[in-house]
Amino acid sequence: QVQLIETGGGAVEAGGSMRLSCAVSPSLGTTYQVAWFRVRPGKEREVITKREAVAVLYTRDDSVYYTNSVRSRFAISRDNAENTLFLQMNNLKPEDTAVYYCAAGMGTSYPWTDGRAYRYWGQGAQVTVSS
Repeated sequence: QVQLIETGGGAVEAGGSMRLSCAVSPSLGTTYQVAWFRVRPGKEREVITKREAVAVLYTRDDSVYYTNSVRSRFAISRDNAENTLFLQMNNLKPEDTAVYYCAAGMGTSYPWTDGRAYRYWGQGAQVTVSS
């Protein structure tokens, strides 16, 4: 049974920083695609297609995708030795308030920015940014 366990999250003031971690057990190796998604307040958390891709780390070439609103503020990374995925969030804004999910998947016809491409999901971490 594959599990993605998220840690981090919480409350922070605007302009602050926070790091989310996602421990993968057992290891999925480096061929699995990994990403972070979020669901903002008022959106349906359980509907995969409602989840917004925040950052995607492409395993084929280690290139990354960031949604426009977080580019230059957020950074996705992975520690393959520790089987852990990270999302470093800097200069947080109130509109970043959301539940953040890590995800892992492999072999799909959906684009990697679509939640339906991912088979495994973390439990979600609440991030609240106050103004």
